[in-house]
Amino acid sequence: MLARRFYTLSGSCPDQVGIIARVSGFIAQHGGWILESSYHADDGSGDHGNGSRYFMRMQVKADSLPFHLAEFRDRFAPLAAELSMDWKISDSAVKRRVVVMVSKQEHCLYDLLARWHSKELDIEIPCVISNHDNFKAFVEWHGIPFHHVPVKPENKAAAHAEIRRIYDEVKGDTMVLARYMQILPPDLCERYPGQIINIHHSFLPSFVGARPYHQAYQRGVKLIGATCHYVTRDLDQGPIIEQDVIRIDHSDSVDDMVRYGKDIEKAVLARGLRYHLEDRVLLHANKTVIFR
Repeated sequence: MLARRFYTLSGSCPDQVGIIARVSGFIAQHGGWILESSYHADDGSGDHGNGSRYFMRMQVKADSLPFHLAEFRDRFAPLAAELSMDWKISDSAVKRRVVVMVSKQEHCLYDLLARWHSKELDIEIPCVISNHDNFKAFVEWHGIPFHHVPVKPENKAAAHAEIRRIYDEVKGDTMVLARYMQILPPDLCERYPGQIINIHHSFLPSFVGARPYHQAYQRGVKLIGATCHYVTRDLDQGPIIEQDVIRIDHSDSVDDMVRYGKDIEKAVLARGLRYHLEDRVLLHANKTVIFR
């Protein structure tokens, strides 16, 4: 059975009366069948007086419209301009191209490939990039190209240039750092805003940087967690997409925390990546609006 094809329209604009009526009216005017719609208005009270902002996401049945995606963009653009809307529209028939990056921890990579293989994540994985060659045979067994790009103090600039070259060459849409334990340089982060997703093994903003489970153990916390977030030039400070926690107690060692944490990390990364791929994440400064 073929999956139902739909377009996903998402965006945000300064809040005002009549946005829903105008956008849904535009779709209805052309016979569009809205399958799903979500809205949120932020009053701007926590944004230093930047004003209220409206967020929306709609799924429209593709074959209910008398034109294709390119013409939709052309027809909708004048209305979006009137509303000062930042927006995009995507086609469910076009699979996203996700480049996975990994170091020596296997659990997130294994989980993503299992979800990809079972079609739970209906994506293309054009390649896996790693600064180690541990998973070369495993990745290639899945029929996915593997690129070993070592990163050492003396070759960081060249290594990052190679990562950029590979990502552009395979026409990646999203870069997933599946426990890739290298810090990306600011210019690489800024080249792909909203495209690089990381899984950090703590409940941010707590325990930024390296060895967060050790930090948590030393602090004696009662909850540990994981955070899926967008990567920016500031380490582990990007907009948060998804988080989860698990309770621990005084009897748990660092090794216990690491073991518990692996289950949380792969689940949080999978959920966060799905939200991103389905255009359920709208960025707002350093925050996100998530339409689950």
